[in-house]
Amino acid sequence: MSGLAVLCFLLLQPGVYGFGIYPRFINDLLYKGSLNHQDITERAILNVTAQVCRSLALSEGKDFSFPSLTATAVADACGASKSSKSFVKTIQRMKSENWQTDIYYALSPSRHCDNENITEGQKLITDGLDVVKAANKEQNYVSATSYLGRILHTLQDFYSHSNWVELGNTSPNSDLIRKAPVQNIAAKTRETCRSCDGDDCRNNILEDILKEKLLTSGYFGLPFSSKPPGKCSHGGFPDGTAGKEPKGGINKDTFTSEHGHLHNQAASLAIAATSELLEDVRSAAGDREFLQMMGLSKGKPLCFCVDTTGSMGDDIEAVKTVTSSIIDSKLGTEDEPSVYILVPFNDPDFGPLIRTTDPNVFKKEINSLTPNGGGDAPEMSLSGLQLALTGAPPNSEIYVFTDAAAKDEYLRNPVIALIEQTKSVVNFMITNIFLTRRRRQADNNQQQSVRMARADGQLYRDLAQASGGQAVEVTKGQLLEALSVLTESTSSAQVVLLQAARNPGKAENYTFTVDESVRNATIYITGASVGFTLISPSGVIQSSADTTGSSTFSYQSVGNLQTLQLKTEPGVWEIRIESTIPYSLKVVGESSIDFIFDFIEESNGLFGGFKLIENRPTAGSNASLLVTLIGSEVATVTEVTLVESSGSGQVNGTVEPQGGGEYFVRFDRIPSVEFVVLVKGQNNNGISRASSGIFQRQSTTSLRASVLTVSVDQLDTVFEPGTSKSVPFSVTTTGGGGSFTIQATNDKGFTSSFPSSLSLDAEGSANATVNITAPANTPSGTVITLTIEAVAPEGADTNYAVLRLSVLTTVTDFTQPVCELLSLQSNCSDNCSQSMWELSVQVTDEVNGTGLDSVRLREGNGTLNISTAADNENATLVSYVASCCSPDVELVAVDQVGNAEICRYSVRRNVSPAATAATQDATTSSPVTPAVTSFSTRVDLSIFLCFCFTVLSFLAQPLSL
Repeated sequence: MSGLAVLCFLLLQPGVYGFGIYPRFINDLLYKGSLNHQDITERAILNVTAQVCRSLALSEGKDFSFPSLTATAVADACGASKSSKSFVKTIQRMKSENWQTDIYYALSPSRHCDNENITEGQKLITDGLDVVKAANKEQNYVSATSYLGRILHTLQDFYSHSNWVELGNTSPNSDLIRKAPVQNIAAKTRETCRSCDGDDCRNNILEDILKEKLLTSGYFGLPFSSKPPGKCSHGGFPDGTAGKEPKGGINKDTFTSEHGHLHNQAASLAIAATSELLEDVRSAAGDREFLQMMGLSKGKPLCFCVDTTGSMGDDIEAVKTVTSSIIDSKLGTEDEPSVYILVPFNDPDFGPLIRTTDPNVFKKEINSLTPNGGGDAPEMSLSGLQLALTGAPPNSEIYVFTDAAAKDEYLRNPVIALIEQTKSVVNFMITNIFLTRRRRQADNNQQQSVRMARADGQLYRDLAQASGGQAVEVTKGQLLEALSVLTESTSSAQVVLLQAARNPGKAENYTFTVDESVRNATIYITGASVGFTLISPSGVIQSSADTTGSSTFSYQSVGNLQTLQLKTEPGVWEIRIESTIPYSLKVVGESSIDFIFDFIEESNGLFGGFKLIENRPTAGSNASLLVTLIGSEVATVTEVTLVESSGSGQVNGTVEPQGGGEYFVRFDRIPSVEFVVLVKGQNNNGISRASSGIFQRQSTTSLRASVLTVSVDQLDTVFEPGTSKSVPFSVTTTGGGGSFTIQATNDKGFTSSFPSSLSLDAEGSANATVNITAPANTPSGTVITLTIEAVAPEGADTNYAVLRLSVLTTVTDFTQPVCELLSLQSNCSDNCSQSMWELSVQVTDEVNGTGLDSVRLREGNGTLNISTAADNENATLVSYVASCCSPDVELVAVDQVGNAEICRYSVRRNVSPAATAATQDATTSSPVTPAVTSFSTRVDLSIFLCFCFTVLSFLAQPLSL
């Protein structure tokens, strides 16, 4: 397809505009700078996140310079530059959940506040907020941010699709997020609009509607749809009601919409409303927890899965030693782990998952592990790993410690599915290669014992390779050394320059580029007796036969792991592996420059466009990839390649820059075997004249294509404890037919039922349902990760769908806590550093409320003390003492379901104590809202006509994308 044809195809899909994968010059040409849902969401996120970091800095007595509103700048300002990758990924998750509402639920009036479904839209928003707050309380941040993205679409649409702006409002409608009744909605029988005067729709809302401040929103439907008499339409293409009396529309989606003259105001209010909702989430969660939700933290999570059976005593002691070493060495540094996760397993038990941000708590939990039991060899290692993959943040590095085979090998494919979806790295620390226990079963045939051990270990090696991790095989005496080597590089700024695996092994040459932004470049080689020759950019040759006194690297070897710490030398390196047995090769370093990616496909929905592929892409067809480069404002992507994980084959893509660090990449096919994504580019930031500035980065997770598609309806994913949830799904094949095996697993071990197989015709599909039950004692906010897998006949192919279900107790408490000022005293003088002020506040929840959960200090550099009132166990007494140099304080009171009240108090110098005024404001302060031009959700017919005219004028000229 030619560049012009590609451009025509993209731009003739309205959903594409919502997705934002279009050249910016085309956006400026056709949409005159309009912003969409993604832009609004990102601006609000960056603004509120910066405000959170500012509050934390000021509360610690630190200066804070407000950054430019880019993800990299905000992460830097928050002191979390190494986690900018996870921050960008979280923003993209929220943005994609937002824009996919237009793809999956285009005709749902409540999700767009259309058809005067404003109250219904409000319920979606507030119910979603309940899920978000409950998930945050359980630290299920992926679920929380996914729900946030969905409800933000509905909230933002209110300001474009209703007449809130036309009524003269200049601030958001806070009722939409408070569960307070939305006031003055026009009756279904009340006429609200007249027909537009030709193309002029500025005065089509009736004067009495405006005078009485009645809320209405436009009706939207397909061609031949109807609407009640006298009602406004949404307008534009493809609204079928816009041509019916009264004709026209009131949407403010773009400058060219019928009410496009109010586009700026609608966009500004949408950003302000998004910020207000995020501030509410922040208040309920807490500032540090909000940053964790957004993926901003100092270092990588530290996640251990530990076999606790009787033979693991030495291993557990090594884990304890390394844990203390990691915590002590990284505490207070940029690489301090953001969260600590522990999952014990043995047989028949596994779990519970223990998650904490307190290093001392983690040390205590690790130190409490004791080896016990274990009769037969296999253990529940994959069940423990599955729990870790669903409980740890995406892109985590997980270490599994065991000396036994997996008893639950049936979880192999669900575990690989979770690895692919979370892109987490799994390292297996295998001791004694299972020989100790196997000898009990085959002590008369040691060769058979070795063969069985190798077969058992292959599963772990396969899972490690799929994730981009290591399968390290050592004796128990070597474990501490091996673990210390691997965990030295736990920086969250770690990037992969190259990785490959060969089974069977063969001699092969590999090259990789170390650019000037890379520090601590390290090569890991796993495999028994693997020889190598390394050639530096300057031509120095060093082989595995002589690793002492090397001028190019420092060398360590333990068990089947060899580590080469490279001396700093930018340029192209070459390594030749000389082995006929299986091995893996991985080259990593630390750098701010990295990338994230998603496969995307054309949507068959009403508005076309593209949607994310959240499982395996379709085999035997072309593919599209959205790549986002992070960590540099001047670096550019020049090549994107799909490289076979276990071979030399590759497929080159066509790279189309979209601006803002995003690139649209097309492939005419996908490799038929496992592959990784390799990105190359040019970095022009501070490079030396001798350097070319070329960089390369590679994805960790091995991916694969499938002829199967497993689709799940994600319309309603919430249910109550003690009830069952039906999850409809479909399986489609583009290949042959037959009986397809179905397996559904969940990380909580909850009871479920599903068909064991489905019969599909060639290139056919079938529907089925999984029913899952949450026990009555399931904590509210629990997130269940359900993996539905379909396997083709004879196991030739497999694909999956991963769905997160939320268990939530119905919320009936909608009232915020109440702050009552008891006293405020001060002796403030001109010399504030030598004077103090103090206040006393009583905080209560309503009589029928859920009770107070916490009172936190948001702003103020003083001392906060909290106690229970002597005469009222439902009341909390708060005292605060501060220097008069810190005259303002903000307290955040939160009840058990996340209703939050912000109580502000202030004391001013240069006034007498008797005249000192205290102020209390129960509303959230409005964040600084950046200047906004406009935003868009749907596309007008006039835009298509304009585009067609533009394309005709370009036909005579060459066009390059």
